[in-house]
Amino acid sequence: MIYEIDEALRSLIRQDALPGSDVEVVFDAPTKDWASRRNTPTVDVYLYDIREDLRRRERGMINDYDSHGRVVDRHLPPRYFKLSYLITAWTQRPEDEHRLLSATLACFLRHDAVPAELLEGLLAELALPVAITVGLPPPEDRGFADVWSALGGELKPSLDVVIAVPIDTGQRRPAGPPVSEPVTITAGGLGGWPGTETRQVRQHREGQAGPRRDRRRRARPRGDGKS
Repeated sequence: MIYEIDEALRSLIRQDALPGSDVEVVFDAPTKDWASRRNTPTVDVYLYDIREDLRRRERGMINDYDSHGRVVDRHLPPRYFKLSYLITAWTQRPEDEHRLLSATLACFLRHDAVPAELLEGLLAELALPVAITVGLPPPEDRGFADVWSALGGELKPSLDVVIAVPIDTGQRRPAGPPVSEPVTITAGGLGGWPGTETRQVRQHREGQAGPRRDRRRRARPRGDGKS
């Protein structure tokens, strides 16, 4: 899944932000050692955080149908994960880096989701939108300065791009065969009469109701009035 998103982002940046350019698009960690070895214009798309988007989690099961409209199995809804990318430009001049960042920002602003034709594998099979957000404030528990400190590099202009990726959990439950006969409910052991179909049970009870009341009356005869 992550590899498919990487390739989709690489294609999107090359086609939309850098058409006809010889600028490289890589996914390396922009550490100080890495930066010192760069000698060609580069756009670095570094994946630095993966976490589930709990706001999009759904409950229940989803039915899968065959060509006759019958349920063949059920599966859990996809779970959404946010892939956060730190995008930086690397050239010999800050002005050129700013131009690359500007073109990349405009590219992502033109797309609310990753174009479907760039998705492959399981993401293409799901046929769900893969949303893109750019430049949003980071979560309270994480700042960009902390990311640069962890990388051991110097703070640099960057774009924060978050991709909301739906992922199939793979959890499926097979469904039973379709019902071919009507449902019958039986009951028995009440008052000594044998078990029978529910509707017949009601008729039996109604038919026996009168005699039972008579028996109760006979069991409690009235007095003759003598003291």
